Amino acid sequence: MFKSVTLYTNKLKSLKRFYGNVLELTILESTDEQFTIKVGESTLLFKQSDQAAFYHFAINIPGNQFSMMRYWMIDRVTLNREEGRDEIYFPTFDADSMYFEDPAGNIVELIGRRKRDLFGDLSNASFLNISEVGITTQYVADVGDQLQDFGIPLRGGTEVDPDSLNFLGKGDTFIVLVPPARRWYFSKKTGETHPLEITMSDNRQIVMDEEGKVTLSE
Repeated sequence: MFKSVTLYTNKLKSLKRFYGNVLELTILESTDEQFTIKVGESTLLFKQSDQAAFYHFAINIPGNQFSMMRYWMIDRVTLNREEGRDEIYFPTFDADSMYFEDPAGNIVELIGRRKRDLFGDLSNASFLNISEVGITTQYVADVGDQLQDFGIPLRGGTEVDPDSLNFLGKGDTFIVLVPPARRWYFSKKTGETHPLEITMSDNRQIVMDEEGKVTLSE
């Protein structure tokens, strides 16, 4: 579902070093104003901003490599914890998750999909694709309606909950739509509204501005 995701940061150099040197992801292009990394079938673009910003996003990994990836990550980052745990199984998604924060404070989740296997050693190929992108906006109900009318289904119904977490998408890729000030799972941080851009696999675009209003284009 996600072809490309664009996020903003005032810590561009630190993020480039983190994703390139620590996570060892391939940097496809880099300038003084932005850089793009390859995340399997997706790309993640960070653009320079004068404002501090953080987001929640997730990356799919093979379910059979989850334990290997967890130990690999522990050597590189501090995993976030919730009630003493640094991993969790979500039965409704049949997936295991771990969380960490990058130098800009982005809350990154690695989701091990138990129905997706990849055999062999860990490599760049173990990062399959961007799985989730958090959209934090005060206009949850309106944006939820926009996204559904755009052809992105709401998981478990047709009416978003303006005060809670909503998953829009299908398969193993979702937009996570939430109101501001809601605490992100496995984090002490609460959601903030920051601009972002999403290009879907069919090249349709979702653009959110700094106020949390969304524009959709074919």
